[in-house]
Amino acid sequence: MSTVAPEQNETNQLMRRTTAHKPRWTLSHWFIGRPLSTADAPHQTIGKAVGLAVFASDALSSTAYATQEILVILAAAGTMAFGYVFPISMAIVILLAIVTLSYEQTIHAYPDGGGAYIVARDNLGEIPALMAAAALLTDYILTVSVSISSGVAQLVSAYPVLFEYRAVIAVGFVLFVMLMNLRGVKESGTAFAIPTYFFILMMFITVGLGLIRFMTGSLGTVPNPPELEALHELSAITPFLILHAFASGTTALTGVEAISNGITAFKEPRSKNAGITLIWMSIILGSLFLGISFLAHQIEAVPSESVTVISQLAETIFQGRGLLYLALLGGTTVILVMAANTAFADFPRLSALAAKDGFLPRQLTYRGSRLVFSRGIVALAVIASLLIAIFQASVTRLIPLYAIGVFLSFTLSQGGMALRWWKIGKLKDGQEVIERGSTLRYESSWQHKMLINGFGAVCTFIVMIVFSVTKFSDGAWLVLILTPSLMAVFWIIHRHYVKVARSLSLDHYTGPAPHVMRHRVLMPISGVHQGTLEGLRYARMLSHDVTAVHVSIDPTETEKLQKKWNTWGDGVRLLILDSPYRLFVEPLLQYIDEILAQRQSDEVITIVVPQFVAGSSLEMALHMNTADMLRKELLNTPGIVITDVPYQVSERKENE
Repeated sequence: MSTVAPEQNETNQLMRRTTAHKPRWTLSHWFIGRPLSTADAPHQTIGKAVGLAVFASDALSSTAYATQEILVILAAAGTMAFGYVFPISMAIVILLAIVTLSYEQTIHAYPDGGGAYIVARDNLGEIPALMAAAALLTDYILTVSVSISSGVAQLVSAYPVLFEYRAVIAVGFVLFVMLMNLRGVKESGTAFAIPTYFFILMMFITVGLGLIRFMTGSLGTVPNPPELEALHELSAITPFLILHAFASGTTALTGVEAISNGITAFKEPRSKNAGITLIWMSIILGSLFLGISFLAHQIEAVPSESVTVISQLAETIFQGRGLLYLALLGGTTVILVMAANTAFADFPRLSALAAKDGFLPRQLTYRGSRLVFSRGIVALAVIASLLIAIFQASVTRLIPLYAIGVFLSFTLSQGGMALRWWKIGKLKDGQEVIERGSTLRYESSWQHKMLINGFGAVCTFIVMIVFSVTKFSDGAWLVLILTPSLMAVFWIIHRHYVKVARSLSLDHYTGPAPHVMRHRVLMPISGVHQGTLEGLRYARMLSHDVTAVHVSIDPTETEKLQKKWNTWGDGVRLLILDSPYRLFVEPLLQYIDEILAQRQSDEVITIVVPQFVAGSSLEMALHMNTADMLRKELLNTPGIVITDVPYQVSERKENE
């Protein structure tokens, strides 16, 4: 039995203890590993090499399909239009350089991560922030769907007999990546690092050998090219066609923002490490993309659903489907599957940030047994699998839905950063302004940095408009509907939480004096609000011997609770159970068992449970329902009386 350490307090007796209870072994431990203590969090950070595998795999994997997507659009004007693939790729790489430079500044300005959502929230307001969140969450879902579908397409290119089963195989890959991410960022990143660097090595070997063969005149063209399948037929090359092809090729930029969202995953100095990783990624991405686009034109590659451009390139350069061909196709398949890992790293983090601000269910803020946001990971896997099933793992059908959200978030992020530098320019030297996501300090180079971010915002905004117009009829209209729909859902959830907070607020609140009865009372609490005080008042009607018990999962929230208890606890002692493994029910049950072991024969122990009651079952789903969990665990425990103290959130309470 661990000891309880008393702490000095001005008005209330405070006790604190760390629970010795550890999670029991379950089947999930075999799949995702043993639970990690909260104290292990600093050891779960990653360095630049692993960070490249975790956060850059999405961007790097786009080299496998970006060139093909440009050719798919140019095919409408026939093979003569394929000569534009390299100039279009050059323009995209210039845009990549602009976006990279802009996001490098964001990484150093916001070292706690959050990317476009945090930047927009602090500088542009809630509506742009929600727009960025909706766009990015949609993008991450599509990243999983597109990258894994593209990986399966590479596999099908080598083994055409698998074509009919591509959707099933893709869903299987989604579940595999989900399982790896549930094991933790460090472990999944380490596992995926080797395949990432194998892909990069094979790609540079392929492009390098291709360029050597081109310069020596021995490159040749694709043997047995697939039949040209144009989505539309045009008689001439038009500016609209070029813009359409450019928009499709900009999918190469998806994933550039991922590092800015996941800065907290890096080792210290995390901003420096994240910034270097971003630059590495952009250099590798730009050089491979240009090389593939140049060689694809030289070998007269033809875009096809059944035989990818990468497959045609490898077969031509390696003169057949030998070992090097299979190695490249295997590496490409793996990197495309791993590209989903970037989304699995960022989607749960962004969901947790939005949930912390009250725009998504609060449950998404809680870390699982492996210190990752498990609920967000599982939610992403389920939604992405549904998309893959609906679109039958077709990359060409999924791509039109893909990049609008990316460039919307790019625009909002860079626009917010430009405004941030303008605010910094208004400060005096030595003056500081603390915002929610960063601290503003005067910098003499603010005008230069504002120009970089402002120019980046203009460029990405233009690309977003081009993409929206050229891809509208191909399915982009769905994203233009989905984004505001998601924003509406955010607002509905937020209004509910605001209503609950207003009803439970302690502002201008005074309560009647408690009555006294004989009982030993324990009262679990998760926060200090009107509902808590209703339960406390009832507990003190039963007995003078009342102990409030709080299971500490988040030290910051516990400190806030302790300060509130000093004001509103009315002298009742508070026991804090530190839970290193973020378990709630188990430490509480262990403590109750210890109390039961000391219980006198004529003593009755009462557990008073303040129970929150929302207006509807849908609203109840947005809350943890702790009372139900405790009741289920304690009903069969002898010697315990369980009393619920319901607290209804109603319009009447709201108007009090």
